[in-house]
Amino acid sequence: MIIVITADYLRDPADSLQRQFPDAEIRRNATGDILSRAALLGAISGAAAVIAFGRDRVDAEFFEAAGPQLQIVANTAVGVDNIDLEEARRRRIQITNTPDPVCEPTADAAWLLMLGAARRVTEAQDLVRSGSWNGFWPTLLAGQKVLRKTLLIVGAGRIGQAIARRAMGWEMEVLYVANSDKPSLEEAPLGATRVALDEGLPRADFVCLSVPLNESTHHLMDARRIGLMKSSAVLVNVARGPVVDEAALVAALRSHQIFAAGLDVFEKEPELQAGLRELPNVVLLPHLGSATVEDRHWVVEMAVENVSAALGNEVPPNLV
Repeated sequence: MIIVITADYLRDPADSLQRQFPDAEIRRNATGDILSRAALLGAISGAAAVIAFGRDRVDAEFFEAAGPQLQIVANTAVGVDNIDLEEARRRRIQITNTPDPVCEPTADAAWLLMLGAARRVTEAQDLVRSGSWNGFWPTLLAGQKVLRKTLLIVGAGRIGQAIARRAMGWEMEVLYVANSDKPSLEEAPLGATRVALDEGLPRADFVCLSVPLNESTHHLMDARRIGLMKSSAVLVNVARGPVVDEAALVAALRSHQIFAAGLDVFEKEPELQAGLRELPNVVLLPHLGSATVEDRHWVVEMAVENVSAALGNEVPPNLV
């Protein structure tokens, strides 16, 4: 039996898997970098299980390279947009994800971006580090207040709901966009209201994206919808980069059509849209949503649980 781990993690899953499956060959990527496509396809040859990195493209070519004995691909992410789920089902290969460890730290990251963009952290850091700051002045880098403002959450799954819960500390009015009602959000003490996206955008002071990436959400925030936002509003994306038309966002930020943005993900990651890097009114993070030591350890533990269950002929706990 061959088990492949395609990325290097803070907690090495190899030891745990080796204890459970002492006769297994464990193949690890210890390069500290993402495997090239050729190296990835070579590494998974003959694998019964693969713990996959969220940037690994898992498609028909991947499955063919692994071979017919492949039972499970355990994705170390909540999203599975890197995986051809239809092809996996056709081949009866189990796909799992790791939703719980990603939820709370990503909600924290959303608030980090929201507050940072509202209070002009990028400009403030640049000013202090430049050595040209002359001290306190009443009009210096005045930003947007967060307390008692309106937050629109686009995508009210686990992460979206965790973002909403944090809004209570700022006494915000919470609106949400979802495919169905979320009673847990609408009940006291939060009292959120479900709205259509185009209805909520003109009302919101902060717009936070936490939707999965699929055909219906690609460029969900395009030039038209960005144009519906207030000129004082902040847009935050902790979903997937292509949910936002970044060219349209750059134009809106450059012309001050909206106040600011906070991005943890990018349309052509890790490349940035032309002009984005130079803008002072955007906070940029390198896809750090779930990057806490504790939660990255938990991701590995969950992936190992999923693999162990599948190879033990049990139903994995996080089957997609």
